[in-house]
Amino acid sequence: MIAPGDLEYCREAIRHGSLSFHAASRLLPARVRDPALALYAFCRLADDAVDLGEDKAAAVLRLRDRLDKAYHGRPEDRPPDRAFAALIEDHDMPRVLPEALLEGLAWDALERRYDDLSGLRDYSARVASAVGAMMCVLMGVRDAPSLSRACDLGVAMQLTNIARDVGEDARAGRVYLPLDWLDAAGLTPETLCADPDAALPLLRPMVAQLLREADRLYHRAETGIDGLPLGARPGIYAARNIYAAIGGAVRRNGCDSVHHRGRTGRMQKAGLLGLSVAQAALSVVTPRSAVIYAPPLPETAFLVDGARREAPQARNRGQSLIEVLMQLERHRRAGI
Repeated sequence: MIAPGDLEYCREAIRHGSLSFHAASRLLPARVRDPALALYAFCRLADDAVDLGEDKAAAVLRLRDRLDKAYHGRPEDRPPDRAFAALIEDHDMPRVLPEALLEGLAWDALERRYDDLSGLRDYSARVASAVGAMMCVLMGVRDAPSLSRACDLGVAMQLTNIARDVGEDARAGRVYLPLDWLDAAGLTPETLCADPDAALPLLRPMVAQLLREADRLYHRAETGIDGLPLGARPGIYAARNIYAAIGGAVRRNGCDSVHHRGRTGRMQKAGLLGLSVAQAALSVVTPRSAVIYAPPLPETAFLVDGARREAPQARNRGQSLIEVLMQLERHRRAGI
C-alpha cells in the first residue's frame, strides 16, 4: 500500500500542478482516488522534468532508470517513486503502459513533429491515453471496449490541450499541429514559431478542426464510462466534462489560442462536478450505447492489448521504446 506521507506529497503535487484532474479526482472513491493521485503525480512530475528541464534527453533517460527501479521493487527514495512502486505491486500494472508514456516524452525530447492527424494521435496515445489505460487498471477494468473508450478520452484530452496551447507552444519553438495542415495553409513550422500572431488567421481553422476531432472522441469515450465501477463514474465524467469545457472556452475565444488560453473557472468547475454526479446517477438506468463496442483507434490499439496483457504486442512495443531511447542517447551525446 502507498505510505500516507507519500500519498500526501502526491496529493499536493496534483493540487498545484493539475487543477482539472484535482477537481475531478474529488469525485472518485478513495480506493481509486489514492492510487490515481500517485499515478498522476508520477506522470505529471515526469512530464515537467522533460518539458521544463534544460537537458530534456537526460530527463527522459533518468526517468527510464526510475521506472526500471520501480518495477524491480527498488524505487528511488522519493515520495512519487515509492508511491508508484506500491501502485505497480498493488494493481499488477502492465509495464507496457508507463513505457508508452516514456516513449511519448522521448518524442518530446527529440522535438518530433507529426506529418498528419494520425501521427498526432500516435503521440496523444502515448502521453495521454496510456494514463487512461492505467486508470482502468486501477479500477480493475481490463475489457477491450472499456479500455478502447478510455484511450479515446485520453486522445480527446490531449487534442484539447494542443488546441488550447498553439501560441504558447509556438513561442517555445514547439509545433504539434499536423504538418500537412500547415503545408495546405502555406505555413511552415519556422514561420509559425517566428510570428504566431501573423499566422493567427490561418491557425483558427486548424484549432477548430482539432476541437471537432476531440469532440468526436469525447462522444465515443462517454459511452465507456457506464462500464466503469459505479463509484468511479462521477470522477471520470468530471474529467471528460472539464476538458471538453476547455475546448468550449477556446471556441468562445474565436479559436484564438495565440492571444488567449482557454480555461474553466472555479464556479464552472463546480457546476460541471454537479453535472457529472447527475450523469453517473442516470447511467444506472440508461441503456448503454452500441458505440461502446467501436474498435479502438489504430493508434491506441497497442495500449488496449497491453492492458489486457497480450504479450506479443507488449514485446513489440518494448523494442520500439529501446530504439527511441537509443536515438535519444545518440542525440544527447552529439549535443543536438
